[in-house]
Amino acid sequence: MNRRVVVTGVGWLTPLGTGKEEVWQALCNGESGVGLITSFDTTGFTSKIAAELKNFDPQQYMDKKDAKRMDRFVQVSVAATSLALKDSGLELDQENRDRIGVVVSSGIGGIQTIETQMKRYIEGGPTRISPFLIPMIITNMAGGQISIMWQIKGPNFAIVTACATASHCIGESAEIIKRGDADIMISGGGEGCISPIGFGGFCSMKAMSTRNDDPKRASRPFEKDRDGFVMGEGAGIVILEELSHAQARGAHIYGEIIGYAATGDAYHMSAPEPTGEGATKAMNLALQRAGLKPADVDYINTHGTSTPMGDKIETQAIKKVFGEHAYKIAVGSTKSMTGHLLGAAGSVEAIICLLAMQHKIVPPTINLENPDPECDLDYIPNKARPLEVKTALSNSFGFGGHNGVLVMKKYEKI
Repeated sequence: MNRRVVVTGVGWLTPLGTGKEEVWQALCNGESGVGLITSFDTTGFTSKIAAELKNFDPQQYMDKKDAKRMDRFVQVSVAATSLALKDSGLELDQENRDRIGVVVSSGIGGIQTIETQMKRYIEGGPTRISPFLIPMIITNMAGGQISIMWQIKGPNFAIVTACATASHCIGESAEIIKRGDADIMISGGGEGCISPIGFGGFCSMKAMSTRNDDPKRASRPFEKDRDGFVMGEGAGIVILEELSHAQARGAHIYGEIIGYAATGDAYHMSAPEPTGEGATKAMNLALQRAGLKPADVDYINTHGTSTPMGDKIETQAIKKVFGEHAYKIAVGSTKSMTGHLLGAAGSVEAIICLLAMQHKIVPPTINLENPDPECDLDYIPNKARPLEVKTALSNSFGFGGHNGVLVMKKYEKI
């Protein structure tokens, strides 16, 4: 079936803000959402910085009773869905609910709930454990709650691939529409794991930046003196829709999903494969499925986490795929501003690609003052750039060797 898939609604909660235009303006201004952690005492932690959500009140999006039965990753996913549905102008009724699906997930899941309930168990024994523990922590519950709240009865499942989660959710959702199993999909990811246990685990891996004296400059992808990623939290949700369905209701179309690929490194639990083979294959496959040549791509929103190995290997992979054209592409990392939203990163960055097409501007990679000699592409240093973006790639690579690439195109009538 030759069904085209377009994006008709976007919603996000990010460390830079919540409103679509508010966040976009902050990105274009090169602002940083990173600061000293306020949600718990960081005494004894090697890293004390993160990109936290500011002033998030779940009761703006759901009633208090429902909010208390959701982990933070579910709360932010539901909130972003509410924003995306409103943005799409979609009217839900008995006629269309069976033809709408949900693929929304998280890379980490309900770790905050696990932590608080473990404390209750240690202090008071097993009878103190909440009966809502299990449904609060399981990763599929973001999609489950979205389905329940809006009475959506189409395909509903979760994909968990660490930091590639949201990209895989969007890619597979597009495939569901293409094969005719749904007309509309709610898709993306949410993350809320800035808590002592989750954060401490990443500290123990020595994966995160310890630039505690200068938080806003800590996330510095492709910089020579980068020292690790900065954890972020939030959610990004997109409304995917079959083209003729979107046209029939006069929906605004942000862009079209024209390519998607997933590959595995088969190498290591957390380290990227040194030659970038898996990332290279994923980009090549995504372009092939999109029917594009490397020279057709204008912008790549990289995985670009600010880790010593990851940035260098992704740069190598881009060069292998694009050859000399790699030096002509705007290749930015918005994680320099948002931090790394882990399982939500792919959907937030897909939205950034779509808005770049709409506004004809690409956000910068901030804190890029002394580039790594092995990272020698055009990373849009420090200042947003006007650019006509007709085709964009979004890269996401997760622990376990999971690679996901989305190809998006400016919508054109045929």
